[in-house]
Amino acid sequence: MPVEKLRESFREGYRLLGEFLADEKSIELVDKIVKVIVGAFDSGRKVIICGNGGSMTDSMHFAEELTGRFRKDRTPLPAIALSDPSNITCIANDFGFSEIFSKGVEAYGKKGDVFIGLSTSGNSENILKALDKAKKLKLETVLLLGKDGGILKGRSGYEIIIPGSTSDRIQELHMFILHTIVEGIERIKFPENYE
Repeated sequence: MPVEKLRESFREGYRLLGEFLADEKSIELVDKIVKVIVGAFDSGRKVIICGNGGSMTDSMHFAEELTGRFRKDRTPLPAIALSDPSNITCIANDFGFSEIFSKGVEAYGKKGDVFIGLSTSGNSENILKALDKAKKLKLETVLLLGKDGGILKGRSGYEIIIPGSTSDRIQELHMFILHTIVEGIERIKFPENYE
């Protein structure tokens, strides 16, 4: 692979991050999401997160950093990634792939919980159905989307759209944002970890 092609890949990631940072509303939105999640935790509620493919591994990564640790040890925070393969295949077999996340939201979601859906295309039907279920159950809703936001654009309480053209670059920014959300949560709830 020509070195210039590698450089172009890094430049694309750098460009997307630069555009995100240049819009002050983006940072304010992340701050609002952090505060919504902290409010849920302070009220004894939890986060439910899901996504397909690489976005599923990002959702698992986010959940484990809340229930486990991020940078330093602290009290675990309640987060569930809807990622159990036996559960997903059971639901897909019995109800169809479009229901794999909505059933989990219905099973675990309670009013005041926070639902986070990840979709690089913005067109994932199973994320749409999970979002609809979350709204019906009165969960706070957050979407991290890509491209032009797709069919999911404008449907949640909070949404961040990364206008990349490929899933890999979009997922990289989604994970960067998710890491920053975890840090923001910790800075509020565990300020001693940042002294």
